[in-house]
Order: sequence, then C-alpha cells, then structure tokens
Amino acid sequence: MKRPIRVPVRIGEVKVGRSGEVLCALGLGSCVAITLWDPEARVGGMAHAMLPDPADGRRPTPLGRFAATAVQVLIDQMRMAGAAPVRLRARLVGGASMFESVAEEHRRNLGQRNVAAATRALDAVRIPLVGKDVGGGHGRSVFLHTTDGRLLVSSMRAPDVEL
Repeated sequence: MKRPIRVPVRIGEVKVGRSGEVLCALGLGSCVAITLWDPEARVGGMAHAMLPDPADGRRPTPLGRFAATAVQVLIDQMRMAGAAPVRLRARLVGGASMFESVAEEHRRNLGQRNVAAATRALDAVRIPLVGKDVGGGHGRSVFLHTTDGRLLVSSMRAPDVEL
C-alpha cells in the first residue's frame, strides 16, 4: 500500500489535495484550520487562517491569512481541482485561547474571533459545518486525509479526536 503524501499548510496558506494526500497544519494555537472536503471528487482543502478579517492586518497580505476571506479562496481552488461547492462539507480546528493571562487586550479572544469569522464565512456560502474541535487553552495539529475525508486532530494536552 502506497504511503500518503503529506502536504504542509502553513500560516496564511490555502492548499488543495487530491486522493492520496494528507493536508496538515501543525501547532495551531489561536489560528483556525478551515477544512473542506468533496466526497465524490475526493478533493480536500485547508486554509490556515491567523486573523479574523483583513481589517486586522497592517499591510496587504495573502487572503488565506484571514478566516473571513480564506473560505472563498479555498472554494475557488477546490473548484479548479474538480470539487463541486454543493458537495463540500466543512470542519474547523483550532481557535484556542493561548496565554490568555498575558495577552494584550486586543489579542484576547483571538481564537474565538477566528472561529466566529470562519463560521460566518461558511454560512454566507451555505457550506454545512459538520464538525469542529475548537477553543480551549491547548494547541492542536490537524491532518485531513483526502482519500476518505478523515480529519484527525492531535494535541499534547487533550485526547486525539477524529472528526
């Protein structure tokens, strides 16, 4: 059996994978991984969003960096890879409140704001959110298996989760 190809998705990136690939974002804290999967085309996508919306950025940056804009970028790239937006299903991972006690006031609840922005963006394009592992005070790593759509979430401070 052929071993899947691991495709890292770094902060601000949006990547699409086909059957046989595993999209992964490592060490999510307040960032949110927005994942989409088309079960018929076996195409998956992941965005690693760092901030809720572009107003939070200081200079022009990739749209994948923002939860509010990453969803449409992800849909567009997945469509080019053969996915159909009507078949897409979403899951969210991350959005933790890391170091809450020492965070500056404007950084408090950043994880919650990222999750809320991603949820609003998904609602706006009518993509159902079928699973999430968000919030809390611990970091996570996420692995989207594009062959079968499994989404594995691992953390050093919480049990592993499959969504």
